Amino acid sequence: MRRVIAAVAGVAVASLTLSGCLYAMIPESGGPLPERTTEPDTSGVSPELLPFYSQTLEWQPCGAGMECTDVAAPLDWENPTVGEISLSVVRSQATNTPLGSLLTNPGGPGASGVELIRDSLSFAVGTALIENYDVIGFDPRGVGESTAVTCFDAAAMDEFLYSLPSAPRGTPEWEAEGEAQAAEFAAACEANSGGILPYITTVNSARDMDLLRGVLGDKKLHYLGYSYGTFLGATYAELYPDRVGHLVLDGAIDPSIPGRDVGTTQALGFESALRAYMQDCLDTRGCPFNGTVDEAMADLGALLASVDAVPLKNGDGRMLGADSLMTGIIAALYAQDSWPYLTDALAGALQGDPSTAFFLADFYNGREGGRYLDNSTEAFTAYNCMDYPLEVDEAADEAARAKVREGAPTIAPYWDGVDVCASWPYPATGTRSALTAEGSGPILVIGTTNDPATPYEWSVAMAEQLDGGVLITRVGEGHTGYNKGNMCVDDAVEAFFLDDVVPENGLRCE
Repeated sequence: MRRVIAAVAGVAVASLTLSGCLYAMIPESGGPLPERTTEPDTSGVSPELLPFYSQTLEWQPCGAGMECTDVAAPLDWENPTVGEISLSVVRSQATNTPLGSLLTNPGGPGASGVELIRDSLSFAVGTALIENYDVIGFDPRGVGESTAVTCFDAAAMDEFLYSLPSAPRGTPEWEAEGEAQAAEFAAACEANSGGILPYITTVNSARDMDLLRGVLGDKKLHYLGYSYGTFLGATYAELYPDRVGHLVLDGAIDPSIPGRDVGTTQALGFESALRAYMQDCLDTRGCPFNGTVDEAMADLGALLASVDAVPLKNGDGRMLGADSLMTGIIAALYAQDSWPYLTDALAGALQGDPSTAFFLADFYNGREGGRYLDNSTEAFTAYNCMDYPLEVDEAADEAARAKVREGAPTIAPYWDGVDVCASWPYPATGTRSALTAEGSGPILVIGTTNDPATPYEWSVAMAEQLDGGVLITRVGEGHTGYNKGNMCVDDAVEAFFLDDVVPENGLRCE
């Protein structure tokens, strides 16, 4: 049992609230880019890695005042002579004299950092950071425009993500059908990814970040990571504590807990967010439910059971079952501003129209017009299968199911499923343990009290585990806390990056 969500789209999924499109509101800007060159930092680099750290970057304009480049990285950091991969990088240059480079990661694992910065810069970071840092987006290894994990074509991905099981849910036949799909997916990833799968790990990606720091000419890493990006940033700090500059980890993942517990805690988090949504819905005109929150949740459970038994046909011929409807619900719970989309989706489904529910599910899965805009599903799976050791313990699985049934009764019937990683062609190399980054200096960790994807308790845990952890609490709904309109959070983060002011540990932002 494992359903690790942790935000396939990380911060990006919340941008649905902007216009339904991640980059539609970013204006074009022109004009020449200022000349700027920075010598690579090769201090302390071993001879076999020197060719990578000393490479000269060739920046090219790539729209909206941005510039892009590719960086060569070792395929295998333990044996850097056996091959290379390419890392795609985008840069927004500071309008003031830059304090340094600010690397960013939007989450996932599998979300594109290049897309986030290139197409949605002001959503990713605030104006003060845009003005004073060279803001860097990059696609981690295996992701997007970097050397990428590749599995299915669009038709096969549709079958994998949206097809309806032929056997009743929970039966041995249903499980066997899911296992066959998982095995087919894993085999396709191995066949089509050019041998990179065993090297798609967070540890290797953190080493890639140090390479980016070096070739950009920074002595220390300045970094803003969201959701899964907090795990990536904490891993970097564990590997290179003496190279940590200013790190902010927003919407943290607890690195010490196993995948089974991650999935269980997320189920409880999404149920809590769903109840908060339902109360808001009941207080709003046009809500398709009535009565108490408990009564409305029961009606929603009945709706899910209904579409599980009799799926709804969409205009494009696809059939909406309970799994796809649940995916759409989860997508809308990442940000409170997306709740109206959820109301429209549920009202439509109650009336036999699944189009808005499919819109939400497609947004979550990166699907548009019958094609997939990115490889986030493939990369997400590849990272998790290598980072999380496979757990074979039926008693523990059943205890986790029981906890989900008790604490998340609406979500529970559609949460459990086949673990694709059981079919993955390589054993996990990651371990689950606390990351302390001893000697790193202060690292800010932001937790939102009713964050469904990365529940608040994980941010508390990460801040406690890190030797220099400083917790900031955002009281509210939705996924992540910085640049979401809470000035208390924003001021603390920007004072840290701009003026080296460390907030009081435990700062609470209402």
